[in-house]
Formats: sequence, C-alpha cells, structure tokens
Amino acid sequence: MKFLDSSFLNNILLRGEVQTDISPMRLHPLVLAYVGDAYFNLFVRTRLLGYEKRKVGALHKLGAKIVSATMQALALRELEAELTAAEADIIRRGRNTKSTVPKSATLADYRYSTGFEALIGFLFLTKNQERLQAICD
Repeated sequence: MKFLDSSFLNNILLRGEVQTDISPMRLHPLVLAYVGDAYFNLFVRTRLLGYEKRKVGALHKLGAKIVSATMQALALRELEAELTAAEADIIRRGRNTKSTVPKSATLADYRYSTGFEALIGFLFLTKNQERLQAICD
C-alpha cells in the first residue's frame, strides 16, 4: 500500500506535504465517519472536563459510553426531525455503507452511528462550525 511506504510517510510526517484540497462530497462515507468519530470523541472528552478533571478512569468510562454506537444512534434518532435534506443524505450514505459490526452494538444502532459520524465528519471538513456545534451539543 502506498501510504505504508516509508518514503510516503517521510514526506507527510517530516516535510509536511499534506494534500489540502479535500472535497468532502467525494469522500467515502466511512472516511467521513472516521473523521467524525475522531472529532466527536474529542468533543465529548473536552466537554467532560467541565465535570471532572482528576479521575481519568471515570472520564474514560463515561466518554466511552457517550460515544458508543448505541448512544450515537439514540442521538441521531432524536435529531432526525431537525436535519436538512443534504444532512439526511449524508447520513443515509453512511448508514448504508457496509462495514463490520462490533459485538457491542446491534446492526441498526451501528449503522445509525456510522451515519451520525459521517455527518459530523462532513460538517467538520466543510468547516460548518455552527451546525457542527449545534449537532454535537
């Protein structure tokens, strides 16, 4: 694989040669979900610091519960009535993408959570901070 080649990694990590012309509409839904998962995880962890600043184990446990597929699916179901047609389309793309479902979630919850993460990733990559904040809140 090209990205595992050491010269490729050298160019990215050491020289900072990063592609910046990313078109979120052309990205695979699982790539959007990958970015969305990272963003949402950091969002939740940062929010939890407002409640606890010392007990890392407790923070991790609560954070993991909040970013779980079950909780993300629940959040998405609560938000569905407020979504635009474009947002619903991104979620549908994410939800319909085939991927391996972990044992910790039902198929339906995992698909919904992938749709939720795809939307978060899309909003982040399009720099739609206002909408991103509203949905994550």
